[in-house]
Amino acid sequence: MRYHNITKDDMLNGDGLRVVLWLAGCTHHCKNCQNPVTWDPAGGLPFDEAAKEELFAELEKEYVSGVTFSGGDPLYEPNRPELTALIHEIRERFPQKTIWLYTGYLWEDVRDLPLVADLDILVDGRFVEELKDNNLPWKGSSNQRVIDVRATRRLGQTVLYA
Repeated sequence: MRYHNITKDDMLNGDGLRVVLWLAGCTHHCKNCQNPVTWDPAGGLPFDEAAKEELFAELEKEYVSGVTFSGGDPLYEPNRPELTALIHEIRERFPQKTIWLYTGYLWEDVRDLPLVADLDILVDGRFVEELKDNNLPWKGSSNQRVIDVRATRRLGQTVLYA
């Protein structure tokens, strides 16, 4: 798994003050994507122990609400095994922190992936330039959904996070 950046004290990619891991690799190639540099799966840096320690050091801060995975697409298929282990480790080590993940895939196509059970929020759907709306919280276009994963799994129907 490769990454481009670890953003600290972020207030735009989820609720509260967050740390964001920007992963490499995406096959969606959305028109006017905000991060086309992250599409190349060989781009960025290897996510190594030093990067993991940097991420965890941020999560140890009391004022940090949680972690957000973005990119690229964190669910780019070659990322999934390592990302699943990382998310599970974060859930175990920092149970009070929230875990958000942005993906171009739809909830219906990824809800059974093992890593989804450890998420709090999943923002799904490709960015669609024609549906862009800068007033939408936590998403770029109106087709995307901000899904409360825990409520959705508990109730058996898609619950949007408000």
